[in-house]
Amino acid sequence: MSEDFYDLLGVSRDASEDEIKQAYRKKAAEYHPDVSDDPDAEEKFKKIKKAKEVLTDDEKRRMYDQLGHERFEQAEKRGGFEGGAGGRGGGQGRGNPFGGMGGGGQGSPFEDIFNQFFGGGQGGGQRGNRPRQGQNLRTQVALDLEEVYEGVEKQFTVTRPERCSECNGRGHPADADVNTCPECNGRGQTTTVRDTPLGRVQQTQTCPRCDGSGESYSETCSACGGDGITREEATLSVDIPPGIRDGQTLRMEGEGAPGENGGPNGDLLIDVSVRDHDTFERDGDDLYHRLPISFPKAVFGATVEVPTVDGAAELEIPAGTQSGEEFRVRGEGMPHLRGRGHGDLYVQVQVVTPEDLNQEQKEALEAFAEAGGEDIDVSEGFFEKIKNSF
Repeated sequence: MSEDFYDLLGVSRDASEDEIKQAYRKKAAEYHPDVSDDPDAEEKFKKIKKAKEVLTDDEKRRMYDQLGHERFEQAEKRGGFEGGAGGRGGGQGRGNPFGGMGGGGQGSPFEDIFNQFFGGGQGGGQRGNRPRQGQNLRTQVALDLEEVYEGVEKQFTVTRPERCSECNGRGHPADADVNTCPECNGRGQTTTVRDTPLGRVQQTQTCPRCDGSGESYSETCSACGGDGITREEATLSVDIPPGIRDGQTLRMEGEGAPGENGGPNGDLLIDVSVRDHDTFERDGDDLYHRLPISFPKAVFGATVEVPTVDGAAELEIPAGTQSGEEFRVRGEGMPHLRGRGHGDLYVQVQVVTPEDLNQEQKEALEAFAEAGGEDIDVSEGFFEKIKNSF
């Protein structure tokens, strides 16, 4: 798998942002760890996700095109893109001797230990203002078997938190007066002192009133009550890949809760539910169907039509078929999730006992009974006797 971001997504170097996003969605559906059977799916998914993040960021894409893949990766590892859109800097390491060790933008284990004992030190207020990714949200989509067989673009509605459109997520009007936070006196952090068995401990933490900004405002937004967030109903569409199974989960990147302090949105996780079907039972990628046939067809054999998800197929019933016997129709099951062929359709034959016989039918069966049909040893040619009787 090529490392070049354009090659990873399968797009040209002059591809538009929409083309890049469309290519990413297609690749993500192929390699997402929740649905892919590729043993390297997780690593491949991380690579295409990184490619999309870079190529849809104008500044990063410009640098990538100028430097090339290898030099871009080296520059990024050295922190050369801190301060750019979506960069990893985020104020890490300032005021904290362990800051930045371990990277990843979520705080290293050393940083967590430091903050547990010392409340983030002098950098506590700045940590409170660091961009943070929004929470992932979860919803469910119910599908019919036919939709899963073909694959479908499914629309659904979800209620989720959104940045307040009235104040653009600030929590206050743009012209509100800015004041010093009375809780922390503008420091962005508060300090508490408490006695412990080990002595007196001073703990510093992000100011809960101003969330580390050190500021308060004369007015709060009337639409969101100062939270900067409202709950809105959104109509979205998701591409359902053919062959997805009940209980699997799809991920829509960036469609979750909004991030804080300019951080990225979380993701929306979509749990797939497949409704029971009147005609077929599903087991993995195989389908099962019960087919009633008449007594004479079971005796003499016949070519019958069996339903499939997208039409019908012919099945040869051999002479002497017993009720409950199962036959396989190759390739008429559900598509394999990655689009490489189909499972099989298994047909269980149910021989129907005739009811409401007319006079001619009764006489024929009576003749069969008189020929020894009441006491039959199958090993002695039961079906041959039936044929001869008719």
